[in-house]
This record gives sequence, C-alpha cells and structure tokens, in this order.
Amino acid sequence: KENKKRKHTEEAEEVSEDQNSSVTQEPPIKAKKARKKELSKAEKKLANRERALEQADEDEEQKLLQNKAKQKKRAPHAITKNVVNSDTGTTVKQQKEKKVTDEMVNRRTVFVGNLPVNCTVQALKSLFKEYGQIKSIRFRSLVPAEDTLSKKLAAIKHKVHPNAKFVNAYVVFKEECDAIKALNENGTEIASGFHIRVDIASKTNSHDNKRSVFLGNLSYDISDDAVREHFSVCGDVVAVRIVRDRKTGLGKGFGYVLFENTDAVHLALKLNETVLMGRKIRVKRCGEKWKASQKSADQSRAPKDRVDTTLKNRRCSNDSFVGEKAVPLKKSTKLKRLRTLPRNKAGKNK
Repeated sequence: KENKKRKHTEEAEEVSEDQNSSVTQEPPIKAKKARKKELSKAEKKLANRERALEQADEDEEQKLLQNKAKQKKRAPHAITKNVVNSDTGTTVKQQKEKKVTDEMVNRRTVFVGNLPVNCTVQALKSLFKEYGQIKSIRFRSLVPAEDTLSKKLAAIKHKVHPNAKFVNAYVVFKEECDAIKALNENGTEIASGFHIRVDIASKTNSHDNKRSVFLGNLSYDISDDAVREHFSVCGDVVAVRIVRDRKTGLGKGFGYVLFENTDAVHLALKLNETVLMGRKIRVKRCGEKWKASQKSADQSRAPKDRVDTTLKNRRCSNDSFVGEKAVPLKKSTKLKRLRTLPRNKAGKNK
C-alpha cells in the first residue's frame, strides 16, 4: 500500500510539474520578417524628386538664415569700419585727435638748422630760454661714426662721423607765442661759420617762392655759409637750405636761398653759371623747372613751325589769287543705260 501511495504522489507531482511548465513555457513566437516591397521605376523617380525638393527647401532656408545673420553683422561692422582702422587699431576719431595734437605741437616747435656737430642741449637752452619755457630739445640728422650705432645712441655718446659737420635740432616750447618769438634768432651766428636757420616746424608754413631761388650743380660737401656768402652781394639772405642725405649728411647737389625781398632775386639770377667751389652753379626761380622744359619743347618744335609758317605765307601772299573752293557734284549711283541702235543702222555702220 505504501508503494502504491508513493507512486500515486509521484505521478501527481509529475502532472503538476507538467501543468506548470505548460503555463510558463509558451511556444516561441516566430519573428515575422518584413518583406520589402520592390518599388517600381516610376515610384523611385517620384521618391528622388521629393527628396530633391525637400533638400532645395532646406538649402533656401539656410541661405535666408545666413543672409539675415550677415545683415546683422554688417550693421556693427559698417560703424566700426568708419571708426576703427585695422592697420593701427585706433579709431578715426583718435587719429583726428592725434593729428590735431601733433599740429598743435608743431606750432610750438622750432626747427634749428645748420648747427655745429659739437652743439649741446645746454647751449641751445641758453640761446632760446629768454623767449619762453622750453619743454624738450632733440637733435636730428646725426651721422653715427659706426653703422651699428643708432642716431640716438650716437648723440648720447657723441660718436659722430668725422666727415659730418652739420646737425639739426627741434626745440619745443610750452606756448606757441614763445616759438614765434624765437624766430628772431634766425640768421644768428652761433659759432664761427655757422649761421643758424630757425623756422616753425608746422606743415602749414608755406615757402615763399617769390623771394627764393633754386640752386643746382652744387658741391656735395658745400656748407650753408659758403652759399650765404656767395649770394650776400644780392641782398639780405634770410635762410639757406641745402638738401642733404640723411644717412651720410652730404649734400645732394641742390638747395634754396630765401631773400628778404624780391629785388634780390633779380640780382641772384645774374649769378647763374658762376663758379662756386669749383662748380658752375645753376640759379633759377623756384617753380621754373616746368616752364624751362616747356621752352625747350617749343624750341625743338621751332623748325617745323617755321616751315608751316613759310608755306602759309607763300600760299596766302598778296600776289596769289585766292578763289572759292569748288563743291564737287555728287555722282549718281544709277547706271546709265546704253543706247540701242536698230539693226539696219548697225549694219550700215559696219
């Protein structure tokens, strides 16, 4: 009996296990494979067109957005272009202010030329201090003794080229009226053979051509005082300016002389082709270079003009007869027809 009971319980347990397994284990669901429908050629074309249209719409939208962004950027950039300079990084307003300040400083600055090389800052201060308060003095046109030295260092160490004899300077005053008073020192002899030239450094100061002459074919190592002495017989010399090379300090062969009045200019022109330091110098009015070239051009054309005038005189002499010009008749474009003779007359002529 016990064996039967055990078998019965075992069978009941097996049945319950089978029922539980049937509940938990469901049959696997077969994955339905999506069948791709094969599209026809017409459907493919339509799909491609729709994609192209969508892409075009997207591109147009992007372009519109880009244009709007550019327009927004242009407005501030347009203002900055007018205001900011890309090269210097400063605004136009700042540049204008700087120019104004520079011009104001130049009006208070005095240029002193034809100074000796051994001139010092203290010597210039003692010369100009009576006219007003001096803010600064700086030397220019220095020729260093060595190429490695800068002009500033050469001025501090007093290492100047032995051939250099002249130097220039700028004296800055505190007030503009003081700089104008300092012009009284123009032409004074600061050292033996050195008559200084004093002028306002402002660019607005124009050169008076009516009281000046141009000098050419000058010696390269000529001094301002040699030119002053040569033209002193013509009248009072206000200033002498020899154009020099910045690197070497030697003259470039030309310069200018400014006189007190215009009468001295007429006398100076008579010194043309006179000898100065072994050279025949050229003396002309300032601004006559172009006129001289025009005159030479006219002289070169003179023979042709003479031939033309002689021919005109021959043609239009009093003895010759001058008649009215005949108007030629217009030739008709129509072709003339040939006269046809009758056959009898044509045979008789033969």
